[in-house]
Amino acid sequence: MSDDRIRAHVFVSGTVQGVYYRASTRDAARDRDVDGWVRNLDDGRVEAVFEGPEPAVEELIEWCHTGSPAASVEDVDVTYEEPEAESGFEVRW
Repeated sequence: MSDDRIRAHVFVSGTVQGVYYRASTRDAARDRDVDGWVRNLDDGRVEAVFEGPEPAVEELIEWCHTGSPAASVEDVDVTYEEPEAESGFEVRW
């Protein structure tokens, strides 16, 4: 694992459920070779973990501010954590 691998724990609020936000996030992460997962929360937010090279993770975080075409993102809250060797990217339920 390279030294430039980072992990971002992201919470996205706004109209982000029922608008293909999770599937679009999965596709965007896979396009950038970023590992992790994404899921809906009961409070209407989307939670995600992105792990990979710093430039790719930062690009994906920037993507979250727009998200899927039908989404209306109000806020993206990011916390950086120690990488946990995520492998692949999945939508969690």
